[in-house]
Amino acid sequence: MWLVSLLGAPVPAENGRVTDYNDIPVEDDGIKLGQFLKLADLVESGAQAKQVLAGGVVRVNGDVETRRGRQLERGDVVSLGANSARVGGERDW
Repeated sequence: MWLVSLLGAPVPAENGRVTDYNDIPVEDDGIKLGQFLKLADLVESGAQAKQVLAGGVVRVNGDVETRRGRQLERGDVVSLGANSARVGGERDW
């Protein structure tokens, strides 16, 4: 899990998961990663989304992701640096 440091930034824990994030509501059950990065204000534009994905600095559920078209589902957690956002709340298992 990620823990919050004294400065408020998430820090990695042993399993690489994130627990400090914002829930971003989405209308459908899923959304593409590039769209979600913009919706969650993790990037300012589609061009910037493409750049950070190509740089390998975006993580989905703790794993590096480089595909802008990756389909996200409710409950997925997307991280870029110290910022994280969860798709539409809890995942329905």
